Amino acid sequence: MKNASVQFGFKTSIIALFVAIVLVIGLTLVYLSFSRITEITNSAASKFINKVAEESADRIGSQLKQVRDSVEVLKELPSIQSADIEDDRQLNELLAAMLRDNRQLFNLYVGYNDGSFIEMDAIDNAGNDARARLEAPERASFRLVVISRSDPGHIKSRRLFLSDQLETIRELAGPLDYDPRERPWYKDADRHDGSWLTGPYVFFATGKLGYTVQSTLEHGRSGVVAGDLLLNVTEELLKRERLTPSGVAFLFDDDDRILAHPNMSELLGREVSGQGIDSIPHLRKTDMAGVLKAIRAWRTSGISEQFFRDPARRLYAAAFQTIPHSGPANLRMAIVAPVDEFFANILSERGRLFALTLGFVALMVPIVFLIGSLLSRSLRRLAEETDRIQRFEPSAAPPVRSIIREIDDLGRSVSTMRTVTQTFSRFVPKRLVERLIETGTPLQLGGTRREVTLLFSDVVNFTEITEKADPTKVMQYTSRYFAAMSHEIMSHSGTVDKFIGDAIMAIWNAPADDPDHAVNACAAALAFQRANNRLNAEFEREGWPIYRTRCGLHTGDAVVGNIGSEDRMNYTALGATVNLAARLEGLNKNYGTSILVSSALKKRAESRFHFRSVDRISPKGFAEAFEIYELLSESGDGSADDTELCREWEIVYAALRNGPLVTAEAELAVFLSKYPQDKVARYHLQCCEPAPLSTPS
Repeated sequence: MKNASVQFGFKTSIIALFVAIVLVIGLTLVYLSFSRITEITNSAASKFINKVAEESADRIGSQLKQVRDSVEVLKELPSIQSADIEDDRQLNELLAAMLRDNRQLFNLYVGYNDGSFIEMDAIDNAGNDARARLEAPERASFRLVVISRSDPGHIKSRRLFLSDQLETIRELAGPLDYDPRERPWYKDADRHDGSWLTGPYVFFATGKLGYTVQSTLEHGRSGVVAGDLLLNVTEELLKRERLTPSGVAFLFDDDDRILAHPNMSELLGREVSGQGIDSIPHLRKTDMAGVLKAIRAWRTSGISEQFFRDPARRLYAAAFQTIPHSGPANLRMAIVAPVDEFFANILSERGRLFALTLGFVALMVPIVFLIGSLLSRSLRRLAEETDRIQRFEPSAAPPVRSIIREIDDLGRSVSTMRTVTQTFSRFVPKRLVERLIETGTPLQLGGTRREVTLLFSDVVNFTEITEKADPTKVMQYTSRYFAAMSHEIMSHSGTVDKFIGDAIMAIWNAPADDPDHAVNACAAALAFQRANNRLNAEFEREGWPIYRTRCGLHTGDAVVGNIGSEDRMNYTALGATVNLAARLEGLNKNYGTSILVSSALKKRAESRFHFRSVDRISPKGFAEAFEIYELLSESGDGSADDTELCREWEIVYAALRNGPLVTAEAELAVFLSKYPQDKVARYHLQCCEPAPLSTPS
């Protein structure tokens, strides 16, 4: 094809391709104009509704799971297990945070076997009616009720209305006759039959329909943790799932009661007044009774896509799905819509398009068939080749050739680009190139100032390990080490900036934005150490010395961009942030630690990880002193040992910082008696013996 004398212009080819597309649409419309139009449109409507129902059910199921997970997390708190519920600021902050993150939760509460009780209500989650029912002040965001029966002869009961910052706005006497042990949610949990939902019923405090999620305390004091799940948030989602003007989405249960509906307030209003299960509307008592036949067919056949006709013989498509994670509540999702509203325009235009398409088909079929075949084959090969180039996958395929001049030229250009990209990828990290392409960062000298998180790592005594070893094995084992460590960095959204001997420099939040860069960097550092341990086990089995790695991390502003010359650039970060991260890595040697981080990073990630104070340093070149911390583990790992170690060490560290020396030495001695191998404590003990606390630089 290279020397073909006949070639077509690209413009002509595009016109022909456009005509081909119109031809396909025309043929499809001709086909739909025959007797199968009704069957096809009905099937399409049904499948679409079912897909929407599946996605909506999954979203609602995720909300239920999130609420249940919050209850499960709450019951594992030491303060909850020990019933230490009075004036616990941290517990109140956690309850408030959970309620803020779960808009479908009205409250969280705990009842104990002695009748003690704590409850926090999110007033705004239930609307203005709940505020009036609770007699809450205007600025109050939360209501806290604490009932203590720890003293059998005296009951303490308080109601506190708190601001969004948990400042007390008003304090009132609480109920003295309320006993959680008599409530349905407590009794249901006490049956130990696997039930974790109580209801449905209309809550007195909110006037809204919902369930109570409960779970029995398994450790510490006997009791039940629970929360009221409101379905009004779900009603907002159902309003958005209205597919057609006459369509509706709603939730129901196996008793055919409507639990959530876009017009739930109207349905509740027309039912029996009052609270409890009798006020929940039933399908047969509403204008949606026609859907009951489709629901019964679904229950019998298991087919979620159903059709039914209303009294006026209008055909409706319906889809039903079970809500995941709804447990014993057996929540079901229903989406119903008239079929004709989906395809009204198609039906009205069918006759006119039929005549136009027949004439067009007869005229264009031969031409479109020939040119379309030529185009599709070449363009498909070009698309596959460019996809491989984008993924940096090697290919030895010959250049794409075509009788169309522009496609022939494009094929040669793609082949050249493939060769250049393969060569380029051997010298620049593929991940960095991919991110530069994704973010549109120009490949030119220059940079910008932005907040980043830096990681520096180094292998302890690398020179001693490798100076007398076989050079070939040094390169092989070190390459395995770099590959494993780089994988963990990139798996946690980081970019390997460079390798410096046996050291690694990695960066987060550049070139691509990463709002969780501090958290991702900490997670990467811990994964880094775990991968290092796995690799060292392999090295030992193979008779090679282990590589023990130390890391330093810091978050701060840095200049990020391309530096170098026009013909040789390096994408990197510069500035004091980089220097401090590198300095922290080296300081691990002083304290016997593996991962040291700055206070700036710790503030960003302390809710997700265990940190402990190490020292206050004044590095050379920095105007002020810095607190530095050791990263121990992730908070969610369930490491009670790390939690206890951090708590006990912070007491020791406070004595070291605030004196007197005698008290600090005593606290150190007690700590070391429990943790005799703790290197940070031993470092400070050595500093205490000859002189006060040192400040390494």
